[in-house]
Amino acid sequence: MYKNILVPIAFDSDSKSKKAIEVARALASPEAQITLLHVMEHVPGYAATYMPPDYLVQSRAAVEKELQGMAADLPKGKGLVVEGHSGRTILEYAKENGHDLIVIASHQPAMSDYLLGSTATLVVRHAHCAVHVLR
Repeated sequence: MYKNILVPIAFDSDSKSKKAIEVARALASPEAQITLLHVMEHVPGYAATYMPPDYLVQSRAAVEKELQGMAADLPKGKGLVVEGHSGRTILEYAKENGHDLIVIASHQPAMSDYLLGSTATLVVRHAHCAVHVLR
């Protein structure tokens, strides 16, 4: 059983977040900390000019509220929003915070990443801890 579990959460149409959280619960020891992490990708400057001025602030606040609600249902759960490249940021966060397991959902792959989604592939290849992938 694992004591410090990281569950990256993507808010998209085919998100498997609920299933990933269920798996994290099943693999967690009774005293485990489960962290739900959402990575907000950087918006290029040229694209930001077409967005309302407070779009990013409102978007982040909405995601934080949603994550906090999801984490509230977990004993010792916490939700966190960070910025960066999704795969690299997940790996860095897991290593810096001593996670012993990452539970990540894989999206429908494109031809270039035939077996797993690109973020899951990066995490599986470079993680310094166990990784459980949901398909």
